[in-house]
Amino acid sequence: MIRIKLVSELSELEGIKNLQEENLKRNLSEEEAEVQGFVTAEYSLGFLQTLHEQSPSVIALDEIKVVGYALVALKSIRDQHDLLSDLFDSIDKIKYKGQLLKNSNYVVVGQLCVAKDYRGRGLVQQMYQQFKTSLSVKFDYCLTDIAENNPRSLKSHLKTGFRIVDTLHYGGIDWNIVLWEWNPK
Repeated sequence: MIRIKLVSELSELEGIKNLQEENLKRNLSEEEAEVQGFVTAEYSLGFLQTLHEQSPSVIALDEIKVVGYALVALKSIRDQHDLLSDLFDSIDKIKYKGQLLKNSNYVVVGQLCVAKDYRGRGLVQQMYQQFKTSLSVKFDYCLTDIAENNPRSLKSHLKTGFRIVDTLHYGGIDWNIVLWEWNPK
């Protein structure tokens, strides 16, 4: 039985790191990345611990094996990883409902991944529901970016309730910035 929960153990962070490694674009064939999706950013175990100390991430567990994760990235860590820094800088320049997001209360999904054998079971939506339950009291919006050449991920995010609010280009890739409004005003 798969459980959705917040990270509470170092072994769970290690499970995130292992799942991330398996799904890095550089570790997949071009065809597999296109069909199955991929993750781009590589985070060290130390950085995952830093994220966890700020706010625990959401994981899907099958027994004790991490089979999915949604990393919580707060503004306080924005300058500790180049890709996240670029994302936060881009988000801050977006106007939404007449206001710069820089002046709003938002949280970023630092990365989302589901193990290949567990895809298509609704784990993305389940993890995002836990994400929202845990964080919507503190934040009005949830944002992340999705590589334009990762249609599986974009489809899953749109199904959850995200909408595309902007695009950006970095690392030689075009990205969709997506927003999920939690507390409409």
